Amino acid sequence: MNQVLVTADMIARYHSLTKEKKAIEDEMNALKEVFHHFFDKQTGVNQKGEIIENGLKLQRQIRKSEKYLPEPTVQRLEELKMKDLIEVKKLPDEEKILASIKLGFLKEEDLEGCKVINYSKAIAVKEA
Repeated sequence: MNQVLVTADMIARYHSLTKEKKAIEDEMNALKEVFHHFFDKQTGVNQKGEIIENGLKLQRQIRKSEKYLPEPTVQRLEELKMKDLIEVKKLPDEEKILASIKLGFLKEEDLEGCKVINYSKAIAVKEA
């Protein structure tokens, strides 16, 4: 098995890069705000635009998404007698399941194979 080596220099470099990344993201977000304000004034709110300066093209793209609000839409469809247009989803109530297990009405083994566990990994370097 190969030995993985982590050095103090690697940790310090990671920490340094993390700080640089944060500073770069902050500056980019500030520039984006300026660009959006410029395009809002130049072409209008929610309008695409483009400008060429010193051989670089700055473009603003606009993506539009529409979504029906669940509660008022379902209510209106029910009023219109259009219940066929309403999707009914059966979902487990996690709070009630946990409470039932805690109270002894249900055993965890009863739901064996029904639970999925996900893991996510994160690296953090902080000054000690």
